[in-house]
Amino acid sequence: MLEVGQMAPDFELLNDEGNSVKLSDYRGQRVVLFFYPKAATPGCTTQACGFRDNFPQIEAAGGTVLGVSPDPVADLAKWRAAENLPYNLLSDPDNEVSQLYNAYGEKSMYGNTYMGVIRSHFVIDAEGKFEDVQIKVSPKDSINRALKQLG
Repeated sequence: MLEVGQMAPDFELLNDEGNSVKLSDYRGQRVVLFFYPKAATPGCTTQACGFRDNFPQIEAAGGTVLGVSPDPVADLAKWRAAENLPYNLLSDPDNEVSQLYNAYGEKSMYGNTYMGVIRSHFVIDAEGKFEDVQIKVSPKDSINRALKQLG
């Protein structure tokens, strides 16, 4: 169980440019880390663009944003360019980081159950500790709660 005050697990993934990114690279600043099921889908676009539209406010609070999904790097690059996202999108093709953050599990749609990424976000402080943990959150609630936490 991930809890406020606990150290956020470090990880390393490729970003939309194919470069390695570690969560620990961002020590010294706050991070909104969000997990979403699939790039360029309606709910995910709402969430990603909400963080884009509020990025100046996030930066003013000493923060940045990282988005994580199982999408391939090339798909993330296209989506980031199409939506003009000012932050890194990270590829988690085997859902290892999503599982580490409890953002992967059983979902259901149209009466069918399957395993997938659960829309979630985490606000991580400059020391790498959780300030806010939100698992299974709507796109709009994700944005609003993260902004409220950042103050």
